[in-house]
Amino acid sequence: MSEQSSLLLRKQLAELNRNPVEGFSAGLVDDNDIYQWEVVIIGPQDTLFEGGFFKAYLTFPYDYPLRPPKMKFTTEIWHPNVAKNGDVCISILHEPGEDRFGYEKPEERWLPIHTVETIMISVISMLADPNGDSPANVDAAREWREDPKATIQP
Repeated sequence: MSEQSSLLLRKQLAELNRNPVEGFSAGLVDDNDIYQWEVVIIGPQDTLFEGGFFKAYLTFPYDYPLRPPKMKFTTEIWHPNVAKNGDVCISILHEPGEDRFGYEKPEERWLPIHTVETIMISVISMLADPNGDSPANVDAAREWREDPKATIQP
């Protein structure tokens, strides 16, 4: 499977290089490792993140696209759906199938049709519209619920 996933990731990287998507840039951490990507997200307009540049890593499993990558911000970010250690908690990056807690529908979770582009668009959307019902950072979620327009303070 790793040869197929490697080819798919190379194809996605080439496509992003040919046709960049507004709001983020992506590349390899090391040109010899297609499974480790670095992305930079530009803070979405009309949000508390506007004007910011946020670095993160995407780490792909060898059986991608059957399983989702992991995403971790390396730039400090105070957000309900980003754990204090930078791990991103968003439905499409959760393992495929049924949610054992019954919170997410299977179609909200990882599906093999997702690409780096769809992941990044979802994360940008998450920055603009946090899910306070399923926080990875409880303190940020509480702050966001109490005053969604508050200044972001780590």
